[in-house]
Amino acid sequence: MANFEIVTRAEQPTAVLREVVPVKELPQFFGRAYGEVFGAMQAQSLTPTEAPFALYRGIPCETVDVEAGFVAQHPLAPTGAVRSSTLPGGRCVHGVHLGPYDRMEKTYDELRKWTLAQHLTLGETMWEVYLSDPRLEPDPEKWRTEFFWPVS
Repeated sequence: MANFEIVTRAEQPTAVLREVVPVKELPQFFGRAYGEVFGAMQAQSLTPTEAPFALYRGIPCETVDVEAGFVAQHPLAPTGAVRSSTLPGGRCVHGVHLGPYDRMEKTYDELRKWTLAQHLTLGETMWEVYLSDPRLEPDPEKWRTEFFWPVS
């Protein structure tokens, strides 16, 4: 079971690739998006200030509206399909999922129950920060994914 808390975050500038993607194709999208965004940031002398993230707009079903990228020191000038965006500021439920991505739904079910018990309403967007790089940590049981879901 994950531990949840309410945190207040400042809005952060990001560099992202945004697409509507079939859920089953997210791994391929992430691989492409992080490479394109990192290249665009490097070309503008920007360095990611945090691990890669994915911001989801709406509840995923067969497809999902997703932004994948990095937090940046300042807004990025548009380059090809890479754009500047932001991670929202304000109050969020925060937690960390430990384990493979295919077990995250259980963590999200726990988060929804916890949020309901706290009399909070989940927002329309949420994001995940991928603290573990599967290329460097081959054991999925050790993967850590941080998540933030704005609440009111």
